[in-house]
Amino acid sequence: MSEKKPASVTEKIWNMLSSVTLAVVLIAILAVTSIVGTVIEQSPDYDKNIKVISTFVGSGAAPAVYKALNSLGFMDMYRSWWFLCLLMLFSINLIVCSIERLPRIWKIVHDPMIPLKDNVLRNLGIRHEITVSSKADDARGVVEGVLKAGGMSPQTASSQEDGSVQVFGQKGGWARFGVYVVHGSILIIFIGAIVGAIWGFKGGLNLPEGADSDVAYQYGSGTEIPLGFTVRCNWYETEFYGSSDMPKLFKSELTVLENGREVMKKWIRVNDPLNYKGVTFYQSSYGPIPTPQNGLFVFKAKTQSGEQMVWAKMNQPFKIPGTDMEATVVNFSPALTTDRNTGQLYTYTSSMNNPAVEVRFTRGGQEVLRTGWIWKRWPDTGKLQGGAALEFEHYWGAQYTGLQVRKDPGVWLVYLGCILMSIALYVAFFISHRKVWVKISDDGRKTRILIGASAHKNRHAFEKDVQKMVSGITAGLEGGV
Repeated sequence: MSEKKPASVTEKIWNMLSSVTLAVVLIAILAVTSIVGTVIEQSPDYDKNIKVISTFVGSGAAPAVYKALNSLGFMDMYRSWWFLCLLMLFSINLIVCSIERLPRIWKIVHDPMIPLKDNVLRNLGIRHEITVSSKADDARGVVEGVLKAGGMSPQTASSQEDGSVQVFGQKGGWARFGVYVVHGSILIIFIGAIVGAIWGFKGGLNLPEGADSDVAYQYGSGTEIPLGFTVRCNWYETEFYGSSDMPKLFKSELTVLENGREVMKKWIRVNDPLNYKGVTFYQSSYGPIPTPQNGLFVFKAKTQSGEQMVWAKMNQPFKIPGTDMEATVVNFSPALTTDRNTGQLYTYTSSMNNPAVEVRFTRGGQEVLRTGWIWKRWPDTGKLQGGAALEFEHYWGAQYTGLQVRKDPGVWLVYLGCILMSIALYVAFFISHRKVWVKISDDGRKTRILIGASAHKNRHAFEKDVQKMVSGITAGLEGGV
């Protein structure tokens, strides 16, 4: 006996890459690391993840664990070299497995059907046998019609041994390739993820009202990321539920500038971002500016002649349109309320939860009419003599909008892969390769019809279809018993 030739290095590598075991191991590793990447916030502030890690290992060990995880790339895991290598290795494994098994499936789908012997027919998973008084030729015509009605192209073969006839057909052979479309969609998703990780970015940008920037900042490192254009925050606004401090809506009006020219403007809200040249700006946070340098108070002056917007600065008198009065903002509070016990006014937070301005009203620049607080939340506090009113609308330039800035050039590949996967999974799970053989034998008195069928998946559903075929054959032949 000749000795078996040892496998070459190339064959060993191929066998390893085509191993289902390798696929299972890689899936398990990707699943575990993805869980860790989900629990640990990616590219966050240091304090956020320290707090998360402390819940698992305690506050004492948290800094050391954080350092170890950070050195392994878990703080930006989906862009780390080892995670991308895992994705590439799994992709190669998927490709090799598909290539290894594709010839066999191709042969099954494209090889022509052939008649089967009785013992093979009787051992098929789905089988029926009926006897009718009709002639074999009549039975053959009915069987062919039933198979056509079932979406098959019937073929016929005669036996020289016993004079029987077999009619057979198939449909859905292409469904066997559904699993390969699933594999392909996974590869497309992986390619999209890798493209996004290498050529995309995820950062943040805090923009005060009236400010602009042509860069964003990488989460974690704070590295500047050029945008290729300029984005400006024109206006920021928070709406609350009733008189509570629970935010109902926060939105920002952004303008995109190129070469000093406005090319796009949009109000963005949570889940309604601005997208320009592949860069997406999401509304993610907001906050007050501790010491606004160019803040402007925005008022709505109401008189009998109409309404007019007025902009003013701190300690600078301004004329109230339609009246002979002037007003001067002398004090401001971002969140003013009254102490229930003492009745004293005080500021309870630095956020713009309940802003109010203290305004001094004069006539002729000399006569002080009154000084009082006007709340944005309660416009009636700005009522004046003679039916006029000065309503506090906004403190412009005193807040910033927090933007999440993201560019993912591979996102459309991910979307395409998800669409293909949905279609392929439907094909793989609900459409099967179905084959039917019908042997028609005439013994001179009766015609015996032996039906055998097979499906590579979802056999239970196909059994119902075959039962309908049997009923159709029986109903189509006179004298069926």
